Parts: sequence; structure tokens; C-alpha cells
Amino acid sequence: MAADLVVIGLGHVGLPLSRAAVSAGLATVGYDVSGTVVSGLAAGSSHVGGVLDAEVAVMLDAGFHATTDPAVLDGAQTVVICVPTGLTPEGLPDLSAVEDAARAVAARLRPGMLIVLESTSYPGTTEDVVRPLLEHGSGLRAGEDFHLAYSPQRIDPGNETWTIRNTPKVVSGCSALCAKYAVAFYSRFVDHLVVARGTREAEMAKLLENTYRYVNMALVDEVALFCHETGIDIWDVLHCAASKPFGFAPFRPGPGVGGHCVPVDPRYLAARAESHGFAFHTLAAAHEVLGRMPNHVVDRVLALLTEVRGRPEGARALLLGITYKADVADVRETPAHPVAAGLLAAGAEVSYHDPYIAEFTVGGRSLPRAENLQEAMAQADVAILLQDHACYAREALGQARCALLDTRGKAVGSRVTLL
Repeated sequence: MAADLVVIGLGHVGLPLSRAAVSAGLATVGYDVSGTVVSGLAAGSSHVGGVLDAEVAVMLDAGFHATTDPAVLDGAQTVVICVPTGLTPEGLPDLSAVEDAARAVAARLRPGMLIVLESTSYPGTTEDVVRPLLEHGSGLRAGEDFHLAYSPQRIDPGNETWTIRNTPKVVSGCSALCAKYAVAFYSRFVDHLVVARGTREAEMAKLLENTYRYVNMALVDEVALFCHETGIDIWDVLHCAASKPFGFAPFRPGPGVGGHCVPVDPRYLAARAESHGFAFHTLAAAHEVLGRMPNHVVDRVLALLTEVRGRPEGARALLLGITYKADVADVRETPAHPVAAGLLAAGAEVSYHDPYIAEFTVGGRSLPRAENLQEAMAQADVAILLQDHACYAREALGQARCALLDTRGKAVGSRVTLL
């Protein structure tokens, strides 16, 4: 029996999308090139934070299954591509996964199918990359024989308030009819849809959303650096500024930026702009500032260690929270990597505490994981609060016996040093 929906890529976007579709009663199948992912889901095990094992079990009971066999695409009414879009070693957009997915679909594309790209990419990806691959591989025409659309994902890991159902979703198509079919599909499990003028506008909107965060994070980080140099309390500055009910959106400084979207998406925008001979000076400046933050944290820690024990060599440094986001089990692009690397290079002994991450490797070296927070802080010379997990109580941090560098503005105490 043909599926209502095949989701290509069962990661942080594809699996939650599959869950939402199954909940809406769509006969859904997941297609992924990773045998480990597929076998894990078949066993009822979720590899994605925010999707529980129990929810995978419910999906399986409803008929969902995952496979590495592209034959599952045969006869599907709708195919949504949710594969990752990262960067090459040179820092350029890497669309290889999108291209591979498009080729797999093209080989089994049939008239009347709806193909939607959700992977984040630069404006023109749907029309200039995916569409030619689909048309050349199938002999069919988008907008005439099949429907092609773009709808950027807006999944926020760990956010229990805004879900796929109630988060407004941007939808676009290569033609008005394509957009109409995409609206009909997503309206089955999304409450509010926003129809863009075209796929390029929708693609650009996604990049703007994350670039907005990127630039504002850089701004508040640079303000924090200035405040440190001049003896101004950045946290009180932010408290006061955030009281303005209009014209100001609060952002908070930190040890650096992480995750798959915010550090990557602006690079897609910059690369596309460069290909058109346009320079995004704001992005370049933000990139420079954000790249400085992990080194700033390392410098602050080394200064603390010099103060408390005379030198950093042999000192015991404890990282608190190594994920890129609070209470989310995800270390993609986490600033904990460069912070740990900098401390190791200075001769410090580095360990970490994080309830969400069982193993953490830096430069091929596996860092020791502390199980008991209080014992670990009692044994450390310095602790560095990198991520504001709920388990790190303000009072406990403030009573730490070791020196504590707080990059999140959470702790208060005689041995606490703020970023």
C-alpha cells in the first residue's frame, strides 16, 4: 500500500514532522540512509531530543515504519525532504544530501506527486538545484506533471510551547497550483499557514530568521566584552533595557553560538550574496565577534586559575553544561568544544558535567564525565557554567568552593565571576 507521506531524513526535523503527520492520521513512512537510525526506530528508540521513545512506540503502533530502501517512494502522494544542509571543510554550503535526496525521488517520481523541500538553504535552491534534478531524472515537469514546494522548518528543540501544530508555517510553491497543494497537505496538521510569494522568498525568510538571531547575539556579546573592559554590569544593563515594552528584543551573551541552524544559516546567506557580487558586512562583523567568545572564556578561566593557584598547568577545570542549548541533548557546533580545546592546550585537566551527554570528545580525547555535581565542584579548581541547564540551581552554584566563571549570568556568590 502506497504511503500518504514519505519523509526523507529522520533527524531533528524529519522525525518530529513524521510524528505530527502520524498524529494527524497520515500513513507515514520514513526513509533514511542511516541503517543505525532505521534499526533504532524499528526497536522503538528515539535518537532525537524532543521525541520520546514512548512517542516512537505510538508511531509504530499507528503504522509508521522507517527504511533504507528508496522503493518506499513508489506511489507516495507526498514526499518531504528533511535532510541536513551543512558546510564543506572550506565553510561553503554543502547541498550534497539535498541533491542525493532529489535524485532518489526523481528515479521514482510519478505524475501528481507533491515534493516539498524543508531543508534550510539559500534562495534559489528549490528552483535551481532541486527542480532540475527532479525534472531531468523523471522526464516530468514541475508545475505541470508534479507539484514542487518549499516550506522551511521552524522546529525549536526543547520548546514545549511552540510545536509543529501551533507554530505558523511558511509555505511556497514553484507555481500557484504547487503552493495550493502544499497548503492542502500542511493544513492537515498545522493550524496557521503563511503563503509566500515564491520559493525564493520563503527560502530567504528562513535565512533571515536565523541571521537576525546571529547578528543580535553578536551585538550583545560585543556589548558584554565592552562592559567587561569598563567595569559595567552587563546583566544589569540587560535587565534595564529589557524593561522597554517596544523597540527592543532581549538577547543574552554567552560563550559562543552553537546548534545546526544559527552558526550555519548565515553562511548560506553570505555565500549566496557573494555569488551575486554582494557583501554582507554585518554578517562578517557578527562572525568575527562570535568567533572570539570561546577564546574570551578561555582567557577569563586562565586568569582565574592564575589568581587561585598561580598557574593553569595541572589545574582541574570543570565544564558545566556542554550542549549548545539548555536542557537539550545536542552538542552540534557547541562552544564547549573550543573552550575545552583552549584549556587543554594551556595544560589544564578538563572534565565535564552534563546530565544529557554521556560522552564528549575533544580533539580525539575523551573527557572524563562527572556524575555527582557537588563532588565534582568540590574537587575542581575552577568551574565554568557554559549552559544554563535547569539542574544548575542558582544557590548551589553560588556556594561552590571552587572559583566559578558564569557565562550565563545565573550565579551569585563570593567566588563567582561573571562573563
